[in-house]
Amino acid sequence: MTKTDTRDIKATVSQIKGLEEAGCEIVRCAVPDLDAAKALKSIKQKVNIPVVADIHFHYQLALESLKSGVDCLRLNPGNIRDRSKVELIVKEAKQREVPIRIGVNFGSLPPVGKIGLTKGGSRHKDGVNKLPKEEETGEAYTIVDHMVQTGLWEISILEDLDFDLIKLSLKAFDVDTTVKAYTRMANLVPYPLHLGITESGKLLSGSVRSSIGIGLLLSQGIGDTLRVSLADDPIREVDVGWDILNSLDIRQNKPTLVACPSCGRADVDVIRLSNQVEDMLTSLNSTIKVAVMGCEVNGPGEAKDADIGIAAGVGRAIIFRKGEMVKVVEENKMLLALKEEIGKFEND
Repeated sequence: MTKTDTRDIKATVSQIKGLEEAGCEIVRCAVPDLDAAKALKSIKQKVNIPVVADIHFHYQLALESLKSGVDCLRLNPGNIRDRSKVELIVKEAKQREVPIRIGVNFGSLPPVGKIGLTKGGSRHKDGVNKLPKEEETGEAYTIVDHMVQTGLWEISILEDLDFDLIKLSLKAFDVDTTVKAYTRMANLVPYPLHLGITESGKLLSGSVRSSIGIGLLLSQGIGDTLRVSLADDPIREVDVGWDILNSLDIRQNKPTLVACPSCGRADVDVIRLSNQVEDMLTSLNSTIKVAVMGCEVNGPGEAKDADIGIAAGVGRAIIFRKGEMVKVVEENKMLLALKEEIGKFEND
């Protein structure tokens, strides 16, 4: 999601261009007022990836965003509170074949008594469209139940208007709550699920929290798109998102660096060497896996699944490929030798 003022077209386009270069494939922009909705038209014309308009409460902003040519609306129809206004949005979205993403958020759930499935329910799962009542299971109604029931209610509003271009998210700060909500919903509806841990924190803590939550879901085959929400530069969000996908071997879009954590046996500054190699890899448009090891004895074996690697010893380093030694070089020439070997591998 962009973090600029959407009304500032130049700043927003610049940020989206940076996100595109980082590998972002869908971008969402906040739409707080009519000027922002109108600005999306110019923004759309200047960028290359789909743009999602983030709408809260105001149907006019949704309609204006659709006129601006957005590719998706992030909108909770239950927040509009007027069926006739929702009908207007659905009519325009259906005509333009624009999907609507319903965003259930732990921090803004409607009161329990305000939700309830309309006549349609979630109609595509063999009639499985409601959560069992407490008297049927003997279990208390939980926050996970409430999140899922809210999602089903929001879905039913759109389905009753014969609209099924629906995506859904169920985000919470708590990892366990988020995972349980998505897992439950995945068994109830056929719609694409957008994954995320909301308000996950700053770069380090937020990356850990997001990686655990999103990773657990992806490892179960749950999830179609994702956003890592960090109190940081949005490019960092994209970087972490790709690292999650890379780590699970779901998708690869950049080189992978394997680095030993270092210990008292290391004969080289592994952290410094790893940083140097990482800088070297940033210019590569490749999915090569490169290992940096601090021990020339165990290094090649411990990183034998890497395409290319370096294991540094006292005054020298071993360059290896797929765990097999290629050459031994002096320490002051190891980075150049590694770079040359990476080039050979890329050209093979």
